[in-house]
Amino acid sequence: MAMKRVIKGVHVVPMGMANAFLIEGDDGLTLINAGYPGKEAAVFRAIRGLGRSLGQLKHLIFTHGHPDHIGSAAAIVRETGARTYLHPLDIPMAESGGPFRPLRAAPGPLRRVLCKLFYHPEERLEAVAIDQPLTAGEILPIAGGIEVIHTPGHCAGQCALLWLPGRMLFAGDVASNLMGLGDPVGFESLKDGRASQRKLASLSFDAAGFAHGKPIARAASTHFRKKWGKTPHTSG
Repeated sequence: MAMKRVIKGVHVVPMGMANAFLIEGDDGLTLINAGYPGKEAAVFRAIRGLGRSLGQLKHLIFTHGHPDHIGSAAAIVRETGARTYLHPLDIPMAESGGPFRPLRAAPGPLRRVLCKLFYHPEERLEAVAIDQPLTAGEILPIAGGIEVIHTPGHCAGQCALLWLPGRMLFAGDVASNLMGLGDPVGFESLKDGRASQRKLASLSFDAAGFAHGKPIARAASTHFRKKWGKTPHTSG
């Protein structure tokens, strides 16, 4: 599948069973997540498809440290020299290349099947060094401003990322959008995961991107509120 525009300045990059996102900024390109191992060519095609060189990828931000988010990171960094970012709780997994913390399947028979099929905590992959830890509440001076929102549950170090100029939320695996908005395949902590879903449902944003499933280009926070919350307010 080819790269597609979600909103002005943001493109979804399908990488097999996971998505990454490219943000175009005045300071170069930013990639959100790196997909499974062996998927780096999809990112390189997407960059060139924008008429850019690989060296214009300046930042690689991970929502969390699972294999479907960091798998191709080392290969991407080798070719681009991009600076890497990840929450401190997940840095050890990325820099060791595994193993990964176990998950319990999310409620429902489908999630139980998907969790067993796609998540293997003993998996090992090529390690990637992390240049900068993410801090909850900070606004990264990247692409006009990206707010870091710590959203544990699926993964202790998971962060959602809010691109301020485009009012687009990158939800990571707080949620999926495979057959409508719903849970990820599993949680390290279901209680924390529900709290993070409610946290995002309290925010105001226009578009949303997911590692698994279709992005939502308009009125995205309305979908989150209908699913997990009621009252919108600005992020913080």
